[in-house]
Order: sequence, then structure tokens, then C-alpha cells
Amino acid sequence: MKTTGLAKRNWLWSFALIAMMASATGVCTDCYGADPSDVLPVWPSDPPKWDAPTEPEADLTKPTDNKIGGKRLMRLGNVSTPEMHVFPAKDADGNPSKTVIVVCPGGGFSILAWDLEGTEIAEQLVAGGVTSVVLKYRVPTRTMEPRWKPPVQDIQRTIALIRAGKVTGETPDKVGVMGFSAGGQAACRTATITERQYDAIDDADQQIRLPDFACLIYPAWLVKEDSPDELNGIEITEDSPPMFLAHAEDDRLTVMNCVTTFTKLHEAGVPSALHVFTGSGHGFGGRMDGRADDLWPELCLRWLRDENLLKGK
Repeated sequence: MKTTGLAKRNWLWSFALIAMMASATGVCTDCYGADPSDVLPVWPSDPPKWDAPTEPEADLTKPTDNKIGGKRLMRLGNVSTPEMHVFPAKDADGNPSKTVIVVCPGGGFSILAWDLEGTEIAEQLVAGGVTSVVLKYRVPTRTMEPRWKPPVQDIQRTIALIRAGKVTGETPDKVGVMGFSAGGQAACRTATITERQYDAIDDADQQIRLPDFACLIYPAWLVKEDSPDELNGIEITEDSPPMFLAHAEDDRLTVMNCVTTFTKLHEAGVPSALHVFTGSGHGFGGRMDGRADDLWPELCLRWLRDENLLKGK
């Protein structure tokens, strides 16, 4: 892995090496996928044209699948009808939260890790005062080029609907996007692509603009395979939104996805934070297992407050 020049840069790296503060985070430690208050369609009829699966939507989890944090993850496949699963939150004063995050599970653009990187994450964010919309975006897209386009279309439309007050019943002050693995790539592209990736449908689509912030948790395929110091078709500018990034140094999909993204953000003067954990691998989600990566949800919430993206102490 090429890391030439990393030591020379003035980065705000946080190598979280010690599992601590788990009891003091204020983050829910045993929330494994509560039910949403609402489930809403992303598109009024059919979504933009794509290679839709012929098989019905299904949980593709197998009894032989590996366990994470003591349980298997729900592998949701053949998603052809995108949905917004809404988890409302209260702010520090007990009022409806004015910060909303669209949560995008990973799954290699093949399946969605629905609970591990979706509903369980929403529960932790809600406990921190953030209204969460877990997005059931379209998969699989492995036969498409680019693979990220249908998910980005679904995310852009979801953000537009939230800003138009058609999802939570409120017009939020801040709308962000959070993505894991492949969902992290879709989230990053949503945060850096200024053009709408689909034809406008209604008035809500006039709300299209970049999210107010992005949280990328072990994002995949952001850098060039043969040149990990370069982003792969992603442009970071001074107008890019602030980003929170978390990754493991031993991730098989390379920590450079976050390192290089953070470097470009830093060079562009965009307020961002990077946390690199040791020994956590890929796909740890938000399940507590006593390792240092247990802390990333609370670190994220504190960063949102520090950047005045979330009301609260």
C-alpha cells in the first residue's frame, strides 16, 4: 500500500487504539433493528430505468453466514422498489430533531446489510438526537455501469423529499448522508455530484443540491486500484460538504479510501474528521464487541455537534 508523504501532512488522524468510554457514550448498545414509524416510497411509480432483478425481494441470509457482534446480518436482496424507513428523533430540548441523516447500508451493490448497517445504526443515531431515514435502495446493480448510479438516484430523490418536508413532516435545518462500504461510495458520490442523476418528477426535485454533510464508514472503491493516492472519478472542491470518515487500517478494501478522501478534503479546506481503527477489518457496523471501533457512533455525533450540524451538548 502506497503511503508516501502521509507523515508529512498535518492530519487530524485519530488512531483509536484503546476500547474505552463505551459506557459513557450515550449511544444505544443493544438496539438491533427496531421498527420505523413510517415506510414511504422513494418514487411515485417506477424508478428510473435500470436492470431490475427478476427475482422477488428476499432475505438472503444463510445459516452458515459469519456472525458479527454475536449475530448474523440480514442480507436483503433483489430490491427493486426503493423505500424510506423513517426513525424520528427528538433534539436536546425534546423537540423534533432538525437534523436528518439518510442511512445507506452496504453490501457490494449486490445486497443490503439491512440491520447491521441500517436499522441498528438508525437506532443509535436516534438515541443521539438524529432523525434517521434508512434507505432501501436498489440492488443488485453489478451488471450496470456505473454500478453506483441507481443508488445515487435513490439517495438524491430521498434527500429532495426530506428537504421538501414530505418525509418527516418537518422541514429540517440539516440533511446529511451516511453510507457503509458500497453505500459509502454511493454516499460520497451523492455528496460530490452537483447534477441530478434523473429527470425531475415533481416540485420536490427542485430541492436537489448537495447534502449538508456526509459520514463515510469504511467506504469502498473511492480510490484508483493502481494509485490509491488518487480518487477514482470523485472530485473534492471547497464547496464539498464536511465529512466524517471512519475506517480500519486492516480493511481488505483498503483504508486509503478514507485516507485519500480526507487528504483531498483537507487540501480543499473542508472541515472533516478521520478516525482509523486497528484490527477491526471490514463491515463492523455499529455492533458493540469491546473494540475501539465501538466508539465511532459517539465520535460521529460529537463531530456533528462540534460542526453545528446537530443541536445538543
